[in-house]
Amino acid sequence: MNLHRMLQARQAENRPLRVALIGAGKFGSMYLSQARRTPGIHLVAVCDLSPARAKQALLGVGWDEAQLAARSLDDARRTGTTFLTDDTPAAIASDAVEIVIDATGSPSAGIAHVLACCRHGKHIVMVNVEADALAGPLLARKAREAGIVYSLAYGDQPALICEMVDWARTAGFEVVAAGKGTKYLPAYHASTPDTVWQHYGLSAEDAQAGGMNAQMFNSFLDGTKSAIEMAAVSNACGLTPADDGLAFPACGVDDLARLLKPRVDGGLLQHRGQVEVISSVERDGRPVFRDLRWGVYVSFAADSDYVRRCFKEYGLVTDSSGEYSSMYKPFHLIGLELGISVASAGLRREPTGAPYAWRGDVVATSKRLLREGEMLDGEGGYTVYGKLMPAAASVAGGYLPLGLAHKLKLKREVAVGQPVRWDDVVFDAAAEAVAFRREMERGVIGG
Repeated sequence: MNLHRMLQARQAENRPLRVALIGAGKFGSMYLSQARRTPGIHLVAVCDLSPARAKQALLGVGWDEAQLAARSLDDARRTGTTFLTDDTPAAIASDAVEIVIDATGSPSAGIAHVLACCRHGKHIVMVNVEADALAGPLLARKAREAGIVYSLAYGDQPALICEMVDWARTAGFEVVAAGKGTKYLPAYHASTPDTVWQHYGLSAEDAQAGGMNAQMFNSFLDGTKSAIEMAAVSNACGLTPADDGLAFPACGVDDLARLLKPRVDGGLLQHRGQVEVISSVERDGRPVFRDLRWGVYVSFAADSDYVRRCFKEYGLVTDSSGEYSSMYKPFHLIGLELGISVASAGLRREPTGAPYAWRGDVVATSKRLLREGEMLDGEGGYTVYGKLMPAAASVAGGYLPLGLAHKLKLKREVAVGQPVRWDDVVFDAAAEAVAFRREMERGVIGG
């Protein structure tokens, strides 16, 4: 609760946290809008494949030309301005930078950036949850060994869920389930960039005019993004997915305690300590009453007559037994809240969530019959979606992680709805991201 005071002190001492942002897209731009008005923060560099695009993003959220006048990283540090560059390795290596934010969304780039931060002693805030779902447990272990902070990004749903789980456990409650809301119907798993806009109620022309990326938006719709985010939560909180992954039950906030409890007690969960995503629409398409489409939740158990009585006395919504209750946050502000992670890493040396066990994995799963010789096109594309499953089952089955299912050629046919295996594709075992992931699969990281 003292981060703002600590930032003010750093500002007064002229010792701001020196930050480099990689990727000036939507999430990055939302952080940029807040960083300029936060005391104790110096945005030393913005790294992007297109510095000109990065400049437009900065100007678009309120920065002025004079703030972007730095000619080098050292000049930025000396003058308090910001340097725009496409040389990310140089920014990570520079003494002018203390904290790196990866907002790229590329799993392979994310692995490279974390390993570079380990080499150069820079804390890393991973907006790039795609990389975390692919190899987060090993990345976090490498970061700990290097003495740096590896942190999930506050404002994105996984870190907010981690915060709620930590609150519940620190208060002495057993966490029964944790997750988020989304709009889901089973048919969405087959959605492609050609069909995505009809589900959002948009025409392709309107989406194009708004600069909306069909494949990215499709990854939110087809269940992939939910699987990725719940893998991050699973690994950061020690919660285990159900054997068959996410069920996406239709559930409003008033029914969290009634439904997000074990089946043996009349709920929907396979077991206690599970991640689950709830849908804002019923299976027939009707809206759920008081849905949690944009929010996060945790359900927890009383485990004593006294606590059950306290739940009742203080007005908590419970199931009929009074044993289970829940807390929820109805919204998340993504990049607008990212400064919490930056401050926590820089001032407290503490992550806002980080994987410590390997419990959940996201497996590439066919959207249709895939034929020999076809090329996989990754997250949100035409060929596969990401399905959450227990990590042990993923490794035992030899399944291909969704984060690497891009530009790989199939060696054999894969039936619709089936996971793709490593043996089904041609891959370069020497590629950094592939080698790193295979290293994680060979090791035993938590359980």
